Amino acid sequence: MSTHLDWIQEEMQALKEAGFYKYIRTISSPQGAWLVIEGRRVLNFCSNNYLGLANHPRLIEAAKAAIDRYGVGPGAVRVISGTNDLHIELEKRMARFKGVEAAITFQSGFNANLAAIPALVGKEDLIFSDQLNHASIIDGCRLSGAKIVPYEHCDVASLEAAIQANLHQYRRGLIITDGVFSMDGDVTPLDKIYEVAKKYDLLLMVDDAHGEGVLGKGGRGIVDHFGLHGKVDVEVGTMSKAFGVVGGMVAGSTAIVEWLRQRARPFTFSSAVTPADAAACIAAIDLLEASTELVDKLWDNAYYFKGEMKRLGFDTGFSTTPITPIMLGDELLAQNFSRELFEAGIFATANSFPIVPKGKARIRVMISAAHAKEDLNKGLEAFAKVGRQLGVIR
Repeated sequence: MSTHLDWIQEEMQALKEAGFYKYIRTISSPQGAWLVIEGRRVLNFCSNNYLGLANHPRLIEAAKAAIDRYGVGPGAVRVISGTNDLHIELEKRMARFKGVEAAITFQSGFNANLAAIPALVGKEDLIFSDQLNHASIIDGCRLSGAKIVPYEHCDVASLEAAIQANLHQYRRGLIITDGVFSMDGDVTPLDKIYEVAKKYDLLLMVDDAHGEGVLGKGGRGIVDHFGLHGKVDVEVGTMSKAFGVVGGMVAGSTAIVEWLRQRARPFTFSSAVTPADAAACIAAIDLLEASTELVDKLWDNAYYFKGEMKRLGFDTGFSTTPITPIMLGDELLAQNFSRELFEAGIFATANSFPIVPKGKARIRVMISAAHAKEDLNKGLEAFAKVGRQLGVIR
């Protein structure tokens, strides 16, 4: 008997046959170099926990102390009764860490983009957006109502041509780019993009979700990496990756941050992050300000793993960061590769459309500062075995 929901089952079956269906595994342990998944202890090669902070004792201690003092929930949105002194301290500390005048926090990095973009531009404006920008940027642009003009990935000449072609069609213009592109691991030429923004008097926004804790001095991010302090108008970030906790933020001038406090809808209409999250984020900043040890270890591990994967014959794309995409192309091959890795004790998920373009499926390996050398060698051994088994390498 057919029903009005039959189309869902048909579409789901089509996803499975095309290799686009997402099989989600359940973790029953803290995040770290090793995880317990479905009763098995496996090596974790796909977490965004770059610095291993998600289970760090200092962050756990700070979160527990905050719960004892403030309880478990914020109780309201920030503009009513949901702002406590931990939120204010976190924003001040984040601004100092980033080297900007002010910062504002949100519930996630995704929400930070949904908050910032529609507050800065509207129907009379234009957005120039890198073609491979994150889904949260794309959604924020759509919500703004502004005209969206894409430019070729990391191509400054394409950006300038797009601006010149639309120069007289907007009230305000905004250039938006990821800092580090999450699926490819390449870094945007932000210094050159800044020069274009300056030339045409455009707002410049960068989403540094995968640059924080990775690029710049002690993980201060892409703006620090290029020495562009005071030149990038909006720096969006997340506390859900290298910081090891959860939440998003926007850093920039006092004027922009205060405007977002007044007009950013996720700030006004969604509850604040919990006291425990805010306290743990502050503890993460403490660790990063005290030492570069974790960031240095992350890069050492990444250089070693990436070099060995290339030596084995894997295609690792154009990554220049610890993100290491293992390019496979075919979606069903990527899923099969991921399953075989899991059988070999390695947790590394397949990424396919719509996360990446069709025909560009891959295993994205995320090396962490928490990995020991023997962990990396175990992973390399498994990749070599599965790669040869499936005909990806010889």
